Amino acid sequence: MEKIKKALKARELSSLLCLVVMFLLVGVVNPSFLKPQNILLCFNGSIVYVLIAIGMAFVILTGEIDCSIGAQLGLSAAVCATYLREGASWGMAIALCVLVGLVCGTINGIGVTVLKIPSIIMTLGTNGIYRGLIYLYTGGKWVENLPSGFKQLAQKNVAGNLSWFFVMDLVIMVLIFLFLVKTKRGKRFAAVGDNEAGANLIGIPVLATKMKAFMICGLFAAFGAILYVSRVGFVTAISGNGYEMKAIAACVIGGISLTGGVGTVIGASIGGIIMASISRLLVFLKISSDYDNTITGILLIVIVVVDALVQRRSVEKARRERLSARVTAAEGGAFNE
Repeated sequence: MEKIKKALKARELSSLLCLVVMFLLVGVVNPSFLKPQNILLCFNGSIVYVLIAIGMAFVILTGEIDCSIGAQLGLSAAVCATYLREGASWGMAIALCVLVGLVCGTINGIGVTVLKIPSIIMTLGTNGIYRGLIYLYTGGKWVENLPSGFKQLAQKNVAGNLSWFFVMDLVIMVLIFLFLVKTKRGKRFAAVGDNEAGANLIGIPVLATKMKAFMICGLFAAFGAILYVSRVGFVTAISGNGYEMKAIAACVIGGISLTGGVGTVIGASIGGIIMASISRLLVFLKISSDYDNTITGILLIVIVVVDALVQRRSVEKARRERLSARVTAAEGGAFNE
């Protein structure tokens, strides 16, 4: 019974219910949406968002934020696509793509942990730098005419119309979840975000943990870039633009607190599916997809405000319980006298 109550209070369940309710409401307005192929298209369209949400989760869990993940994805994708177009082996193109993401994440980590620059300022700055590098690298031109075999990877399905990339995302999500909740090294990320001073006192390397979080975020931006290149089939100078807000919103909607220390990658992944589904849902509602970013922004603000209110209420409740316990103890002591 206790486990059931705990499950019902889980933030991931709230995000899952949000996803189900969204689908059902759209289905009421337009019943054709509830066809299995349309639901699967929403899942298949989320493969990039799920990966960047997982990467962003590491950073937010430590109490920091990365506003450059979209530019990291775009730069990594540009490098990957360019080498593929020039006839390089897939292995080399993917390795260079991953290297670019790792370097970008490392630079962000150094700025935050070594130079002590607030993460929002550091990553806003590097966002502009990485975005500018994409223009310089591509000359502002599209990178297209990629090998058909690489583009066809995203078209391969398992279990009917479900993309094998989505299945791969699920496997990665489960492995990362187990790492974060079952291993000592994994638990450090949430511990740092929950109480940085306390984590430092018990011997957790706070700065090293934050550094790793940014590096992992860069890696997942690169992984997302690989899937992006395969799925879209070309890269432009604005590829990945706006993905940072999608990734942050996915984490927040998925139950990860912006103050750090609370939430899981399962919730972030569900949030990624929600973010990817919005534009498709708008189509079935016969609403212009131009409202996509507006709705994302509104959702982000609403969830942040609700999260802040819930946390404040939790703190006040705990404070009242401590005060009540002290009063009871004091009255008991006076009675004994």
